[in-house]
Amino acid sequence: MPNTKYVFVTGGVSSSLGKGIVAASLAKLLQAQGYKITIQKLDPYINIDPGTLNPYEHGECFVTDDGAETDLDLGHYERFLNVSTSQANNVTTGRIYQSVIDKERRGEFLGKTVQVIPHITNEIKERVQIFGKTGEYDIVITEIGGTVGDIESLPYVEAVRQMKWEMGPENVLVIHLTLIPYLAAARELKTKPTQHSVKTLMESGVQADVLVCRTEHDLSEKIRIKLARFCNVSQEAVIQSIDASTIYDVPNLMLNEGLDKVVLKKLGFQWHEPQLDQWNDFLDRHKNPLNTIKIGLIGKYVELQDSYKSILEAFIHAGAVNSTRVEVECIHSETLASKNIESLLSHLHGVVVAPGFGERGIEGKIEAVKFVRENKIPFFGICLGMQMAVIEFARNVLYLTDANSTEMDENTPHPVISLMESQKRIVDKGGTMRLGAWDCDIQQGTLAFETYGKTSIKERHRHRYEFNDQYRKLINDAGMIASGTNPETGLVEIIELKDHPWFVGVQYHPEYKSTVANPHPLFVNFIKAALHYALVKKNTKVLN
Repeated sequence: MPNTKYVFVTGGVSSSLGKGIVAASLAKLLQAQGYKITIQKLDPYINIDPGTLNPYEHGECFVTDDGAETDLDLGHYERFLNVSTSQANNVTTGRIYQSVIDKERRGEFLGKTVQVIPHITNEIKERVQIFGKTGEYDIVITEIGGTVGDIESLPYVEAVRQMKWEMGPENVLVIHLTLIPYLAAARELKTKPTQHSVKTLMESGVQADVLVCRTEHDLSEKIRIKLARFCNVSQEAVIQSIDASTIYDVPNLMLNEGLDKVVLKKLGFQWHEPQLDQWNDFLDRHKNPLNTIKIGLIGKYVELQDSYKSILEAFIHAGAVNSTRVEVECIHSETLASKNIESLLSHLHGVVVAPGFGERGIEGKIEAVKFVRENKIPFFGICLGMQMAVIEFARNVLYLTDANSTEMDENTPHPVISLMESQKRIVDKGGTMRLGAWDCDIQQGTLAFETYGKTSIKERHRHRYEFNDQYRKLINDAGMIASGTNPETGLVEIIELKDHPWFVGVQYHPEYKSTVANPHPLFVNFIKAALHYALVKKNTKVLN
């Protein structure tokens, strides 16, 4: 009998029901009982990874320590479990097919016809069992992207069927997340879509063991009995997932519904009372803040919240530490200009200029940096946001009026931001940026050192352009210092202003490493500075 057990989370009826949150919540409950857990995501799209996908298409691209560009659900996994994920935690159809085709080209199939079954499904099963074969985990939870019935999901469902047959139902469990819609005209919750979804799953040979039902209203016992009877599951395995005010409520909601008990019972494990004291302390501080502040998030994808998911979650973590509700005001950078900048930003207690690529909206970002620099409003620039701070400083303090990044203007006479040397000969777009965790040495006596409390850190990156070292002395002498650099390349990682209460730009993405258990120190300190600005500098009432 295998030592590691496998839980699959599938979705039906509709997309965007929250499979990632349910998977992460279950994992949190099991981890809080002492079980060793990991989660992975199987994505049915043919892209090798989401690195080349537009944020409007797929939301945020999350980056792991080992440099993998992955699905944003891995961010949820890390934030809930406080553990790092890796390339192995996110597998796409593109990566599956690429691996099988590479094996075929090397002659590994000995002249056989390569087919979806068994070659593609074998590759899927191999990827699913990577963690189990290490012997490090009691349970591996695998979320399957998409919706049951989608053509592209069929090989994954077939792989689940095969694993359940090969390993036995006591070692492989399927949770099916589905929707129970409420028809306002009839004033009824309807179970038929769920019945059809479960039937579709069964047509592929997979019987759901647990139903997790997304709903706007409480499920009555009558509905639970009906779902159990017609979907062929036990009544205790019909789990209600009612809409919550925050995703961080979901672990407790699943605990109250007994999801962890059902899963452990079916897998032959013992249930223990989960140790959620730290989690609930965070929730209490998040839900009962002493103060409220407004932070402006300036970017070009602000219409879609998932584009900046990790930043928004990092605000929640940092706000809880400071007993402060962080109200984020998303501002499209294309709407900003010198004539309206004061009316749009003057009421804010802090401003973040978000990451991004391309020249659309950058002049608005530069105007925003100028306003907060001159008005001493706390500023935090991330990746492109840090580069915009350098460009603004060069233009308006050093009077290099044509200063720019070569990403936006290849012929700028003052390329204060330029393409990294290692990127100049790269042609392929996917997976070729500076990615993953890199070292950074922090200069003592700086705001960065005060924030981190140490001189050596590792942070995750995703960029092609960098601070041009030829301008470092000129910029430093004018008051913008490089307080953090990479020890091997000398690449500037952190900039800050000497004569500003809180003005920091970082080339990396600190939001990727912020979790409930370990809020990122830069976000914590930024929110602290914004709260101080609100209470003292602006003398505004922010107490609830």
